[in-house]
Amino acid sequence: MSQKATDYDGFRFSEMGKQEGGEHAAMSVKQYAKQKILIVFGVAIILTLLMLLALSGGNLALLKSLFIKDLSNEQMKELLSGFGWRGYVVIAALSMLQVVCTFLPAEPVQVLAGVTFPFAIGLMCCMVGVLLGNTLIYMLQKTFGDQLRRFFVKKLNLDPEKIARSSKATLIIFILYFLPAIPYGMICFLAASLGMSYRRYITVTMLGALPSVCIGVGLGHMAIMSDWIVTVCVFSLLLVLIGVMFRKRDTLFAKLNGYADRHKAMPANRVRPVNGFIMGVLYYVIRAYLFLCGVRLKTTNKAGALQEPSLVLCNHGSFIDFIYAAALLRRYKPHFIVARLYFYHRVLGWLLRRVGAFPKSMFAMDVENAKNCLSVLKSNEILAMMPEARLSTTGRFEDIQDSTYSFIKKAGVNVYTIKICGDYLADPKWGKGFRRGSLVEAELDLLFTAQQVKALPLEQLQRAVEERLTYNEFEWLQQRPAVRYRCKKIAQGLENILTTCPICGRKYTIVTKKDQVLCEHCGYLTSVNDRYGFDAEFRFSDLTQWYDWQKLLLEQEIAEQADYALSSEVELRLRGNGNALTRHSGVGVCTLNRDGLTYVGTKDGETVELHYSMHKIYRLLFGAGVNFELYDGTEILFFVPKEKRSAVEWYMASVILHDTAEQAAQKEGLVSV
Repeated sequence: MSQKATDYDGFRFSEMGKQEGGEHAAMSVKQYAKQKILIVFGVAIILTLLMLLALSGGNLALLKSLFIKDLSNEQMKELLSGFGWRGYVVIAALSMLQVVCTFLPAEPVQVLAGVTFPFAIGLMCCMVGVLLGNTLIYMLQKTFGDQLRRFFVKKLNLDPEKIARSSKATLIIFILYFLPAIPYGMICFLAASLGMSYRRYITVTMLGALPSVCIGVGLGHMAIMSDWIVTVCVFSLLLVLIGVMFRKRDTLFAKLNGYADRHKAMPANRVRPVNGFIMGVLYYVIRAYLFLCGVRLKTTNKAGALQEPSLVLCNHGSFIDFIYAAALLRRYKPHFIVARLYFYHRVLGWLLRRVGAFPKSMFAMDVENAKNCLSVLKSNEILAMMPEARLSTTGRFEDIQDSTYSFIKKAGVNVYTIKICGDYLADPKWGKGFRRGSLVEAELDLLFTAQQVKALPLEQLQRAVEERLTYNEFEWLQQRPAVRYRCKKIAQGLENILTTCPICGRKYTIVTKKDQVLCEHCGYLTSVNDRYGFDAEFRFSDLTQWYDWQKLLLEQEIAEQADYALSSEVELRLRGNGNALTRHSGVGVCTLNRDGLTYVGTKDGETVELHYSMHKIYRLLFGAGVNFELYDGTEILFFVPKEKRSAVEWYMASVILHDTAEQAAQKEGLVSV
């Protein structure tokens, strides 16, 4: 549960970290040695079992006859074919094992396959094993991520980040398969860490392994079918070649790093042309879904045809506001700015890029996004953004960062607005699904011409934008008495934005059930009707009054306590892999106070202390009942508190603390002047 931090708690955590640091390092070395012994022991057991399997079923007698009888090559070939299915299984299992256990050499297994079976069968057995091993490594990489990459790739003397950014990444993976003394497994771990899809990964690694497997199996086949002098000569030549390449290995690695650096791929998050077909399919599929969910959309265009380039500003009450905006903008193929988090998901990121969207690190310095925005406008296209940069908590306008107004001024293009009403009530941030009977209204209108943008003072431009986009869902609803929301669980989720009971004053005791709001200490409090109103006798008429009351309490608490701090044990999650938005990275303690946000804990296996000053934190983003988060450059720090219902309090506290710090700074500036 979130609670105020104490000096004792902070001292205990930091001192324990210092005292245990040396012990932890020593334990890590011991644990690593122990793990190594266990792995070797486990591999030895597996090899023994495979040997027993290979020699069962009469295969031992068959093997003895190879050394006792004087056989011709044809007779030996015919005799070896008698190993049967056990031989196939053993060769495939050994091939898989030498991929996963990177310290096992591949050549002996391949030569053994060539000796034991005809070339085609031996090659097939080895490649089946390589396929299984490569697949297992891909699964391990997606499960354990960077920890495995650091362990297996450190001996390659390669820069994975450069390779990942290179347009020649696939070619580099192929080249590695031809360099000596590099186990297949290490190359596979590197390939998997580059974020390839499984289909591409398995194609690249299987094709890369095929030539060397052919050589290994071919040598084994040659040893049994050809003159021994020819075989020795070929082996000797290969050994000399391997020796020369091994001595030059560091030079080759350096050349590969340089090659990757020279052939940088186009940025993954650059602006792409809008695919009209995909945008149309996405739009109509979601519109059909909204219709089935009982959501009506009414659009009004007061602006007529849009002039390009243009900037379109939309308010942001719902997760799918881009669909409501697209109803008015679709034929212009607009480019939407979307939170960077959603681009971490491979499929969703691919889809967003195909419809012309590009990422933004919300409330953080993002040079990449600024360049993309200017690129869209320079290309005479439409740029659409939700300048509030987060979903509304209570169905009312949230403030806009000053840098957004500076960008509008610098862009110097026509500015349009789309004001959306009813979107929050149809699918509130805290809610569980769409409400039947919802009405959403979207209105497009011109705010400024390009000439007006250039001529207006920044303060006047800011006032005009806020006046146009300001909305209050509950005031809008009062003017539409016919709208009724049909949802059996209309109150469910309110506990994730309402932190404090108005009767007993306890925090995080609010729970909901269908249309009822209860306190775990007081019992029944109120119910939510089909217009989001509370019981007439309840202290508040709707959720906005309750939210404002609890925020006022927090403001008073912060004002009265010079050492105010909000603290909680958290799970740290970072950018996800594949089709996961985020992944587990560590655990620790987060503290928010007047100095800023501090995280002390683990991050990808390392102990860290991260601090972000209050001047840099404009607002902490939050998922209702899920998390609070901030961006550091292009990296997201996704904190899951022990008491998930506290996420909204982290948001409220960040708003109050930041605004307080800004006001204090302005006063100091006035005094100094």
